[in-house]
Amino acid sequence: MARTPLSPGFWRSPLRGPRFTALLGVVLLAGITVLFVTGMLSYAAYNPDLTAVNDKTPGKGLLGFFLFDWPTDPSWLYRLTQGVHVTLGVALIPVLLAKLWSVVPRLFQMPPARSLTHALERLSVLLLVGGALFEFVTGVLNVQLDYLFPGSFYPLHLYGAWVFIAAFVAHVVLRAPMAFRYLRERREAGAGGPDTGTEAADVPDTPAEAADAPKSADASKSAYGPGPAGESRPPGPGDEPSLVAPEPEEPSTTRRGALLLVGGGSLLLLATTAGRSFDGPLRATAVLAPHGGAEPDGGGAGFQVNKTAASRGITATETSEEAWRLTVTGPGGTVRLAQAQLRRMPQHSAELPIACVEGWSTSDQRWRGVRLRDLAALVGHHADEAPDVLVESLQRSGSFRTAGLRANQVRDPRALLALDVNGEPLTADHGAPARVIVPAAPGVLNTKWVSRLTFEDL
Repeated sequence: MARTPLSPGFWRSPLRGPRFTALLGVVLLAGITVLFVTGMLSYAAYNPDLTAVNDKTPGKGLLGFFLFDWPTDPSWLYRLTQGVHVTLGVALIPVLLAKLWSVVPRLFQMPPARSLTHALERLSVLLLVGGALFEFVTGVLNVQLDYLFPGSFYPLHLYGAWVFIAAFVAHVVLRAPMAFRYLRERREAGAGGPDTGTEAADVPDTPAEAADAPKSADASKSAYGPGPAGESRPPGPGDEPSLVAPEPEEPSTTRRGALLLVGGGSLLLLATTAGRSFDGPLRATAVLAPHGGAEPDGGGAGFQVNKTAASRGITATETSEEAWRLTVTGPGGTVRLAQAQLRRMPQHSAELPIACVEGWSTSDQRWRGVRLRDLAALVGHHADEAPDVLVESLQRSGSFRTAGLRANQVRDPRALLALDVNGEPLTADHGAPARVIVPAAPGVLNTKWVSRLTFEDL
């Protein structure tokens, strides 16, 4: 009779076992917790409560309970949180795939549900696996700037994150005690046995997996795992099929070797992704990142950009000294300023990084220009009481062509309408003739090619 995935003997890898799965689960427990926290922080950094201007997830309702005014200190905050979020997410892919592989036999166990509790657990596993794959796939596509999924990335990733984390928490509550018990028992078994030269990572889950498997083969015959002292036993109430194959194939590697392969894959992805968060030679190592290659320009403008002037239809004619004017509006009226007039205003400097949602960032660049709160004072606001600001760009399309900044961001003395960077005038790709730069804000909120500033409560 042909074996099918529903047959216990179909899954024959000798590497599967509760300790192998538990080790991967503990790594994911820590890693996914960090991913969820940093992902929610990234969403908060966009200030989506600034009406429809920044809110790319309308109708989020209770899912926005955690939102708050994003701080401006430390200035590298978003660079850290989003760099960790993206780099860690990519590095965990081999661990996630190995974990799913290790438990795939249980997806085909029959009967599908033995009780209401078991049915709820199976449902949580379905949401967990689906949610994990959805979040990792959409995240990787966003990092690569490949928007192949239907709809906007922001609501899809946010809603997916909440579905996934709900299933993840349910799974942890149900499974974490068992996983830690397996690890503790295996560690104690490895430490308490004779000194055979076998480390704890290779301690078998049943005697049938040990090097002397032929002598204890009977211990593997139960599909429900070993009883006391590794003896075979019949299933009991609430039992489920063991992860250990009842008829394992000859091993081609050890469980330790499999873990080293997974860890090596994660380290390789880490090494080929993390470099985009640094300047200099390390950036060239980010071969899997779209922003890991050569810098776009030389001189003071020689640091990474996301959107070029050409890609957004910005022409030299409209940004020329003769044509471009900045419109500033507030309760005191409206003023229009040429670049020469802006340069005659008090100039201030700030050393701030650029950090983007795709995970790439630059080190501190030396920006110089006019403080946003000084521009607010021109149109009727006291500088120390400046409100939110609506920033509009010359670009005609694309996300965050119009963006809002909170009052605490406007009032920060390092928040500038920048005219120069690293001692040189801004280039077209860096937002000339003027761009916003705000400490700790996501790069997309540091609007380039600014045409209008409206100071009002948003």
